[in-house]
Amino acid sequence: MPDPALDATIEQARELFHDLGPITIRKMFGGAGLYHEGTIFCLIAFEEIFLKAKGDFAAELEAEGSAPFVYEGKDKPVTMSYRQLPDSALDDPDEAVSWARRALAALS
Repeated sequence: MPDPALDATIEQARELFHDLGPITIRKMFGGAGLYHEGTIFCLIAFEEIFLKAKGDFAAELEAEGSAPFVYEGKDKPVTMSYRQLPDSALDDPDEAVSWARRALAALS
């Protein structure tokens, strides 16, 4: 069944990350994963855009006030290694692409 809210957030991400180059989007678990050259760098869930965040990059996003991706597990909340795209990048494709490139660099 189509999910208009998810589709709208996917379209928003597509527009924000347009200048990153070709991305592939795969719907999964009620959300979606965004891939660049085969590497997942972004997760869409709960109408939010999250970047894959490890190490120093995760700390940078945290310093920007980006919340982690948390879902309700079987017995307790589970925190994944994704953080929200900073609010300032939600209306700024140049900033969004810069954050996405940093996410990809942190993964290599």
